[in-house]
Amino acid sequence: MVDGRNEKMKVEKNHRGCLNVSIKLKARESKWFLLTSDRHHDNAHCDQALERTHLEQAKERDAHIIDIGDLFCAMQGKWDRRADTTQLRPEYIGGNYLDLMVGEATKFFAPYADRFLQISPGNHETSILKRHETNLTERLVDRLNQKSGDHTIHLGGYSGWVRFQLYYSSGGFSKSFNMFYHHGFGGGGPVTRGVIQTNRMAVFLPDADFVYTGHTHDEWLVPIQRARLSQAGKPFQDTQTHIRTPGYKDEYADGEGGWHIERGAPPKPTGACWLRFYFQGKEFRHEIVAAH
Repeated sequence: MVDGRNEKMKVEKNHRGCLNVSIKLKARESKWFLLTSDRHHDNAHCDQALERTHLEQAKERDAHIIDIGDLFCAMQGKWDRRADTTQLRPEYIGGNYLDLMVGEATKFFAPYADRFLQISPGNHETSILKRHETNLTERLVDRLNQKSGDHTIHLGGYSGWVRFQLYYSSGGFSKSFNMFYHHGFGGGGPVTRGVIQTNRMAVFLPDADFVYTGHTHDEWLVPIQRARLSQAGKPFQDTQTHIRTPGYKDEYADGEGGWHIERGAPPKPTGACWLRFYFQGKEFRHEIVAAH
């Protein structure tokens, strides 16, 4: 399909697990993507003001959003042993907790529905699916697609690929960038902050230019330089960039109390990440910038 607002971008899901995004760019023209994870939108500690700021910026930049899970927190149901009424926003008080979450999220994100390119589940959504047989991510995507006009929001997997295929509008130049995404795993220790996973993932992801993860609410950018050999037998080097986004939940706050404080956990950053593609000097380039 071609995005209804931007005919310069074509989005297709030719194979399960891979979203193909074709983009035409002119000289000195940019295409922005906002990479987000771990919104925990329904949690009392979610910074919804920051969410809205980034959504407005996405509209201003004609950017599209790729979200890799834990958009919902979904821990405050009466059946959940982790439930804590101090974490429950008043708009979710009722006998249909999950329905209220999906309804409020639809209302919040509807003005920006045409900005979302893909939304994937995280461990919080898959936990609800396993225990209560309802797919919160799919329900939200279905509802937002009713609000997005001729633009389609894709339902992603827990992990998968996005291939960005860039073309120069006047012809003669093209380049592809492959991004592997995974919601994330592990605890993200206070010393390593999950960075140790980069070399492990690089081993089995030789085709990825970017490896994008979330889950631990950490923020870092780790480039891994690689020695390669072209099909013509010429040695060269390239870089695989590992991206970790922190999310929008600030559990530390003033440090006074709560589960995060009781277990001795440190403050965590909040925010997301901008990925920009542009054409300069007869080649396609990219830039990765933190969004705070």
